[in-house]
Amino acid sequence: MNENTPTPPPFPQNTPPAPPPPPIPPVVSYAPKPLGENPEERVPITSPIQAIEAILRQPRRVMYQLRQPGAGALMLYLMLVAIFCAVIYGVVVGTFSMHDQLWIAPVKIAGGLLFATLICLPSLYIFACLSGSQARLAEIYGLVMGMLMLTTILLIGFAPVAWLFSQSTESPNWMGTLHLIFWFIAALFGLRFLNNAFSHSHAKSNAGFNTWVVIFMLVVVQMTTALRPIVGSPNIKEPFFPTEKKFFVSYWADCLGLNSDRPNPERNDSQRR
Repeated sequence: MNENTPTPPPFPQNTPPAPPPPPIPPVVSYAPKPLGENPEERVPITSPIQAIEAILRQPRRVMYQLRQPGAGALMLYLMLVAIFCAVIYGVVVGTFSMHDQLWIAPVKIAGGLLFATLICLPSLYIFACLSGSQARLAEIYGLVMGMLMLTTILLIGFAPVAWLFSQSTESPNWMGTLHLIFWFIAALFGLRFLNNAFSHSHAKSNAGFNTWVVIFMLVVVQMTTALRPIVGSPNIKEPFFPTEKKFFVSYWADCLGLNSDRPNPERNDSQRR
């Protein structure tokens, strides 16, 4: 074989093309969108009915409107609707015992909720400032009224169920427990609204808000004891405010008969028909 004969080139190998690089996943931002980004959120709320619809369907609209100048009318709508719903639910609570409780229970529930919310407002403002929030006191007041309105609206939703049980049972302890369950469920949704609004105030931590939630729940529960009895017939000698001071845990133990070593006149009075 001639050494000068060129060597044929090697056959090209059919190598598969390199796979494309995997797609880069989009960056997901968990920061809340700025309020007012949606044009619907910038529509003014001009009536209590609009306030109810906004708090249920467009809570961000309420949060945005409370930051605008002239939000005093909206704050008034929120407070009035909250008081009205609390009075209606109080009438349902009073149907368990009828008679004077038809007006005593609404006054206690509406007044107690409003008073408990207002006395907890300064501590919420202080915790908000310590957390780096830029919300003004008026805005925080409006948000708290929004929380209270949403809570009482949900209580109105529970009112038919509460009325049915009030007409079919004679146990004030069971009815009191049922009303507390309804209140806790409604309060969770109201506090969720307040927490979402708190996240838009540039707060650096939720520790202050979470601490305030515990304080607020304790104040409301203690208020039910300070205004006792809300469920059941009131004491003839003390038809509105009791004179004996009690912690709510001790009062609940008395109602459930756990403190059997001493007589419980309040339990007997609350069960008197």
